[in-house]
Amino acid sequence: MLIELAILSGSATYWLMSRQKHVQTSGKRKQKSAVSSTKKLLKDVKSALLGDERQKQQSLIRGDENADLQKMDRLLNYNWLIAAGTLGAVLLSPLNLVWAVLARVGILYLSFPLFLFAWKNTQAGYVINVFTVDSILVVGMLLTGQLTFAVSMSVLASLKYKLIVHTEDNLKKQLINVFVGHPVWLLKEGVEIQVDFESVQAGDIVIVNAGEIIPVDGVIQSGLASIVQHLLTGESQPAEKGPGEQVFAATLLLSGRIAIDVQTAGNETVAAQIGEVLNKTQHYKDSLMLRGQKIANQLAPVTFGIGGFTWATLGATPALSVLWAGFGLNMIALGPLTVLSYLQILSRHGVLIKDGRVLETLRKVDTIVFDKTGTLTLEQPTVGQIHSLGDYDDETVLRYAAVAEYRQPHPIAKAILAKAEAAELKVPEPDEAGYEVGYGIKVNIDEHTIRVGSARFMQREDIVLPNSIAEIQARAQEYSFSLIYVSVDQELAGILEMQPSIRPEAKQVVEILKQRGIGLYIISGDHEQPTRNMAESLGIDHYFAETLPENKADLVKQLSDEGKFVCFIGDGINDAIALKSAQVSISLKGASTAATDTAQIIFMDGTLNQIKSLFELADEFESTMHTNLLTSIVPGVIGIGGVYFLRFGIAASMTTYYIGSLIGLGNSLWPLIKHQEIEQDGGQVLAMD
Repeated sequence: MLIELAILSGSATYWLMSRQKHVQTSGKRKQKSAVSSTKKLLKDVKSALLGDERQKQQSLIRGDENADLQKMDRLLNYNWLIAAGTLGAVLLSPLNLVWAVLARVGILYLSFPLFLFAWKNTQAGYVINVFTVDSILVVGMLLTGQLTFAVSMSVLASLKYKLIVHTEDNLKKQLINVFVGHPVWLLKEGVEIQVDFESVQAGDIVIVNAGEIIPVDGVIQSGLASIVQHLLTGESQPAEKGPGEQVFAATLLLSGRIAIDVQTAGNETVAAQIGEVLNKTQHYKDSLMLRGQKIANQLAPVTFGIGGFTWATLGATPALSVLWAGFGLNMIALGPLTVLSYLQILSRHGVLIKDGRVLETLRKVDTIVFDKTGTLTLEQPTVGQIHSLGDYDDETVLRYAAVAEYRQPHPIAKAILAKAEAAELKVPEPDEAGYEVGYGIKVNIDEHTIRVGSARFMQREDIVLPNSIAEIQARAQEYSFSLIYVSVDQELAGILEMQPSIRPEAKQVVEILKQRGIGLYIISGDHEQPTRNMAESLGIDHYFAETLPENKADLVKQLSDEGKFVCFIGDGINDAIALKSAQVSISLKGASTAATDTAQIIFMDGTLNQIKSLFELADEFESTMHTNLLTSIVPGVIGIGGVYFLRFGIAASMTTYYIGSLIGLGNSLWPLIKHQEIEQDGGQVLAMD
């Protein structure tokens, strides 16, 4: 059995893509506003089925990697000619035995993909599966002379095979495609030359202009640009970048012109690595077969048994009508399509799902464990208390620290400059010739030498640290604060406390999760006091302090052994073992390490903002699957009941089956329609309200 509208959608969208290319070439056709809404819907359906959302933005050129798929396409398209000839033979079969034989041979040939799928499912342990039922149905119609129905079944089987092949191939590539054959402009001895993408190597200088896709990972050597990183990070706003800042392949240069010092190209780029992960992750591919395949194959013996009983009691035609009723069998297509719809929504907005089965398991989560550093806190700290010494006041100490850290890119410098800006301090530019970068920075300004850095830096510079600061140092150690020392000439002027910055969204996330009845824990390598303070400030009841990285997995396992269903949220790399130990794992590390990240789910923008909608979409997914099951079973019950009580024939059973299929497919693709308005608004679908 198969889903009529799924097939129609697959073929219609395939036709739309072909027509779109023709329109772009000829330039003679115009869109009509009256059908714009319908076209948008078809585009969304196409994106879900074929996963081309990323391809539209990247405009990439595919190479030899699709040779096998194109060969399969040619074979299946050739089958249309065979089908036309077979249909003609069916119509002529009453006139001559030769036509009858040719018709049956053609039907068997067209049904070969169906028999192949039946065999593969049998090898997988499902002796009687949905494709077995379909195969028996074709053979049964041949034996009973129902050739018109048989050829229709065979044609649709070919279409079904094509849809599945395209879906699997394109879904694996829906997030990222590798740049193959893409022209690149290189700067060679002051001259820009165009070369093939394959020839680009690390160390080359690539020129990218506004409106072009950045083809490599690298560092901006010169120029300023506004870059759309939505593809990799999910950020809706363009990022302003300049010299010294990193850029990634597959992101769009919105405005400006930059020269990029190439670090990695081709299969070594972050974008390509993410795509490779998806292509090689067996779990991700298996997610397509999820519950839909299991449910359909589990119900196939029921349909087969009822069909056999009907054959024995009512005859061959009623038995074939029962098989056409397809008791729950269209879940074979509804399940993967539903998974695909939700994965597509998530991927568009910066949530990378490495294992599609987590859409199910998320609903079981009753415990979430947060790694403290980098998960509940930001990379950039906050300037806390300022301890001024001698004749200096807090404002002067902060001003001198800001002068020294002027234009420095590291997080501590940004924190100090942000504090100075909040205090509305005027920060003059220092004498750059006076910089000495080591354990700290030394600058000259107003005929004074300013040093800012660690205690070790001060001691190296022969700055005396008075005994009076011992209490400050002890408090900093207890609360895991970093201390930044500021000296003027040879005198210590003050100390800045650098405190962890709690993520602005963390408290709201905690409240949302507690409303769902989820138990929350913090795991940290920090001391007891700062860990407890953070737990109390966020309203988290449980925490583990002074935990070594290698022991985090043991704590996760301990919670699992207590009967809890654990989700671990960490940084993706340092917490690799803990992430692997949890039933569900989420990483905030972002795009730059997605290829090596062990988490099942990656928030590409590096924030917790998507948690609310992630869980809501998991609930929605479960509801959609439940409705799909009803649309699959109820028409089957009606069809089988109709055979016994209303004398349904094959045509009536087919009609009942396809009505349920239409409803089920609409339900599977409804998420794309429902989220379409939010996407058009340009908002972050998965961000918290």
